Amino acid sequence: MTAGTQLLFRDDAYLQSTPATVTAVDGLQVQLDRTIFYPLGGGQPGDRGTLTTADGQVLKIVDTRKGEVPDSVLHLLEEGAVAPAIGSQVTATLDWEHRHRLMRMHTCMHLLCAVVPGSVTGGQISDGKARLDFDVPGDSLDKDEITTKLNALIQGGHAVETRWISDEELAAKPELVRTMSVKPPTGAGRIRLLDIVGIDLQPCGGTHIRNTAEIGPVAVTKIENKGRQNRRINIAFAG
Repeated sequence: MTAGTQLLFRDDAYLQSTPATVTAVDGLQVQLDRTIFYPLGGGQPGDRGTLTTADGQVLKIVDTRKGEVPDSVLHLLEEGAVAPAIGSQVTATLDWEHRHRLMRMHTCMHLLCAVVPGSVTGGQISDGKARLDFDVPGDSLDKDEITTKLNALIQGGHAVETRWISDEELAAKPELVRTMSVKPPTGAGRIRLLDIVGIDLQPCGGTHIRNTAEIGPVAVTKIENKGRQNRRINIAFAG
């Protein structure tokens, strides 16, 4: 598994299906020349869905992971599946409902960064819920207040866009990086930014919705003390 993969989700997170060619196979791991499947990373789970072969066989993808080569993506088939041959044509199709819920929640986490001051020390997104850890002191966080502010931003219908900057531009603006535990990858010449217009701007390689109104109502379910200045904020969909 040596070649990279064209990452279609970077330019259009709403693509739900794409034709592709199998470029490498290692057991149940299948690599394609192009993909709409996001691999596990940045706190966002890997996508799941199906590969449909030219003869109509449907193979279930249970997870997606990054390969050893930059921009290579491995599609993990379920146990017992027989991987398609290298060079064969397939159609890759997302479990769209699952992906869209992850997109909504991931964008919500960026709004949470706009509501809560302090650096992010960790985080995890899952289906219907997520959490972010912040480096903030004492009991300065109020669950109901954060819920109210988040929902106001969501209902505001703010545009969500992606753009790119150079490594040098990011180095000149270190304040763009909110995460202490995970730094954006550099060395490739450019870094992808997520811009919730007028609200939040920071590096992110994940998949996102186009407008905050798509998120729907959310609630802070719990705030946990995880250290002297580490507070974990748990969020879930409320509708």
